[in-house]
Amino acid sequence: MRKNLLFVIDSLVAAGAEKSLVTLLSMLDYSEYSVDLMLFGHGELLEELVPKEVKILEPLRYTKFSEQSLGKSLILSLKRFKFSMFISRLKYSIGIRRKKYTNAQKARIYWESVSKVIEANPKNYDIAISYAQGVPTFYVAEKIIAKKKFAWVNVSYELNGIDKEFQKNFYDQFEKIVAVSESAKEILLKTFPYYSEKVKVIYDINNAQFISKMAEIGECYDDQFDGIRILTIGRLARQKGYDIALEACKKLKQNNIKFRWYILGKGPLKEEIVKYIKENDLTEHFVLLGVTANPYPYIKNCDIYVQTSRFEGFGLAIAEARMLNVPVVTTEFDAVYNQMVDGKNGLVVNMNAEEVCNGIVKLINDQQLKEEIVDYLQTEKKGNIEEIEKFYQLIG
Repeated sequence: MRKNLLFVIDSLVAAGAEKSLVTLLSMLDYSEYSVDLMLFGHGELLEELVPKEVKILEPLRYTKFSEQSLGKSLILSLKRFKFSMFISRLKYSIGIRRKKYTNAQKARIYWESVSKVIEANPKNYDIAISYAQGVPTFYVAEKIIAKKKFAWVNVSYELNGIDKEFQKNFYDQFEKIVAVSESAKEILLKTFPYYSEKVKVIYDINNAQFISKMAEIGECYDDQFDGIRILTIGRLARQKGYDIALEACKKLKQNNIKFRWYILGKGPLKEEIVKYIKENDLTEHFVLLGVTANPYPYIKNCDIYVQTSRFEGFGLAIAEARMLNVPVVTTEFDAVYNQMVDGKNGLVVNMNAEEVCNGIVKLINDQQLKEEIVDYLQTEKKGNIEEIEKFYQLIG
């Protein structure tokens, strides 16, 4: 008899954790498992890559309600004479406007505001997995019935004060907590040292064969540019260090280098980034491409992949660039040495624009170094599909 599995994640935007989940789902043995997938946000790009065997659950009633405008949701509440969802939504909206909050703080405020109006899943599962920290973890802990529950942590996750105590109540309900790298595990255990026996590492699964295949199909650069193509992939958020990237781009332009720096991603900093681009005359140099379900043709056809992150749980986009033999310049975030060998498969630089710029210039000007890095990349082990065995061992 097949085991019933449930995965819960915020949405399937084209980001690292989401791509990791889609890859994992593509490798599961569906003769052994019946799989449901629950999302808090629907209609994102990677949904089209979810295997047909996976049942994507209907949106929660609150999800449907919150996707409407505030005016329409008020009218609906008046018609039904039910105001609990509207009040919860209003409470959250007011709560996060007071000041700038971290993602962990936003998740806590969200759950404190709306959890009472979010329905539980009536189905009984053998295994329930929250594949991201925050709201998916809270939901699996409180709203799901399962024989075993597992929580994934795919960022460098440090919590303090009220957020530490708040989240402990949820993590206590999980049999195991999975970190996506050794450094992510170490950082998590700084917050929760008493979980040392509970935390294990399963790296984000990379299927090199799938990535190589996808790199040959789909859209790519269409601007006929014949200079150096630089690429960065990541949500337009502070974590990804776009302020560092923009300043480095400005310095590259001042060095009279013929280049274009392309960005695949969307997020809350878009307006701020566009403003900087215009004010510093970088329109032809820093190009926002939006998002795509298949970034691999862009990676394969760039000259240098650059990651300016402040922190990462693992750095999946770097792993994908390495699998396509593209030299990498990356900042020295905490998990970087889980996969980077400085001077061998790319360059690891200090977390500032000057060093990022210098690293890029070094790869452009030192052709021998670049060729040596490409040669090294071609001999590196490709992918880590063996991590699926750790997953099977975890869920028993």
